Amino acid sequence: MNNPLQIASNFVVMNSDLNAEPMAVTDNFYEELGTKYGDFAGHTLISCHSFDGDWPTWECHPNGDELVILLGGEVEMWLAQDNGDESVRLSAPGEFVIVPRGTWHTAKVHGAAQMLFVTPGEATENLEQPPGREA
Repeated sequence: MNNPLQIASNFVVMNSDLNAEPMAVTDNFYEELGTKYGDFAGHTLISCHSFDGDWPTWECHPNGDELVILLGGEVEMWLAQDNGDESVRLSAPGEFVIVPRGTWHTAKVHGAAQMLFVTPGEATENLEQPPGREA
């Protein structure tokens, strides 16, 4: 019988065949992820992160939608749109937003928050500002 794992210390990698593999979170987790899975093609990362401040960057996932679920706290997700940014406030546990494929996004954290992510990680980009904006 399997023992339960904790999502804060064991993220899960799901491959294109929908097989799930837990991976212990270490200080070198993302390097280990790259070593083991290369460019992450066909894989999805299920992870949990705690935040006590705003995200320092914007990110974009060009190969699929990202599911972001609030577990605790309050967060304002900002999605860059051609006609201006859209804000989605998550303020109750279980509320979520689906970030469309290729949409630059960031989060403004109100206090402290914990969030669960289902992320198509292949070719993920991070920038201080979305493209086409002044710094």
